[in-house]
Amino acid sequence: MALDFEGSDRITARDPLTVSALNRAVAGLLERSFPLVRVSGEIANLTRAASGHWYFVLKDDQAQVRCVMFRGRNQMLDWAPRDGDDLELSAVVSFYEARGEFQLVVESMRRSGQGRLFEEFMRLKARLAAEGLFDHAAKRLLPALPRCIGVVTSMQAAALRDVLTCLARRAPYASVIVYPVPVQGAGAGQRIAAMLQVVSLRAEVDVVLLVRGGGSIEDLWAFNEEAVARAIRASRLPVVVGIGHESDITIADFAADVRAATPTAAAELAAPSRDALLAEVDSRLQPLKRGLVHHLHRASQRLDYAQRAIATPRAPLAALDARLAALRARAQSAAQQAAGHWRLRLGRRREEMLRLRPVTPRAIPAERFARLASLTVERRHAAATRLAGLAARLGALDPHAVLQRGYAMALDADGRTVTDAARLRIGAGLTVRFSRGSAGVEVHTLWPEDAGDGQGGA
Repeated sequence: MALDFEGSDRITARDPLTVSALNRAVAGLLERSFPLVRVSGEIANLTRAASGHWYFVLKDDQAQVRCVMFRGRNQMLDWAPRDGDDLELSAVVSFYEARGEFQLVVESMRRSGQGRLFEEFMRLKARLAAEGLFDHAAKRLLPALPRCIGVVTSMQAAALRDVLTCLARRAPYASVIVYPVPVQGAGAGQRIAAMLQVVSLRAEVDVVLLVRGGGSIEDLWAFNEEAVARAIRASRLPVVVGIGHESDITIADFAADVRAATPTAAAELAAPSRDALLAEVDSRLQPLKRGLVHHLHRASQRLDYAQRAIATPRAPLAALDARLAALRARAQSAAQQAAGHWRLRLGRRREEMLRLRPVTPRAIPAERFARLASLTVERRHAAATRLAGLAARLGALDPHAVLQRGYAMALDADGRTVTDAARLRIGAGLTVRFSRGSAGVEVHTLWPEDAGDGQGGA
């Protein structure tokens, strides 16, 4: 039998074909007829084999086709498809000879109808990465124990309820401030960026959670805008981003200080569990407790030893009393000996003084007393005479005595005595003091020293 699959579209078989030959012929025919096709449809029954290959079904409303995407190809994707996703595949039409099944060998895939957005996403990601906006060295550390947590999301978002529920259960010690902002629709990206700036300026929280639920790439596009990425990096507070599900990746995830797979995971990353904190505190208290118990045990032993030492407190006191009595007896004996010794010395000294005392007649003391009295009277008279002379000389120098004889004393404005007319000026005020009282005068005429007896007036 001769078969010509390339030059003829008709197969003439004189002998029966084997199944392998038939399947091989069909596979070759399909591969030559469909070198590379683009197919769109909904993915279903996705299976990830242990070898790393993906097996799934692509279907529409009327038909389905089996597909395989080998490990070398699916590793090039930075996202993971899920059942129900609408995809556009670039595939080679193939026929699996072993089972006789028609299938597509997928070369690449992308979300259906999202090729333009995905390409824009990749371009923006590459440009911001080249600027260093996603560098790990610029990432900020989360606070170990935040006192207040800020949540930037929509008030109607299911993600908000998930975050608040998680924080209430996990970290009741932390307060929460919600900053409402649209997370979808026109202008949402700019409003998210503006709200992040407001949160950073207020600085009333320790960490910021930027969260929302899952959705299509169009629904999440606000988090792919450049303004949001730059606002995250410009924030003075660390930002945790939890967008959608684990497979949802946005530009905000790359710009965030910490990327969480879900909003609930973002809350768990931002606030440590109260139970874990209490367990850590308890573990740190255990060495302190053991040390305290050991210290108390040693103190208790020392107390026992001290109690044993003072079990009979009267014995030490009795010994002290006996020693005190002995010292008192020794002191009394020494005092008596000293007193007797000095008494003996004093008696001997008295006898010596009595023996050496001269005998003087009674008339000698009377004569000496008379001479002393006469000398005292003479010295008193001489002192009175000298005192009277000094008093007379002092009275002659007393200015008041001079004033009583009719003289006057002129004083300048400073109260100093004026003895030279050259020191005065016309119009100067003087005080003239008399024996009784004084008067204020003004100088209107001055005479020199050689002008006679000073005729005229002041």
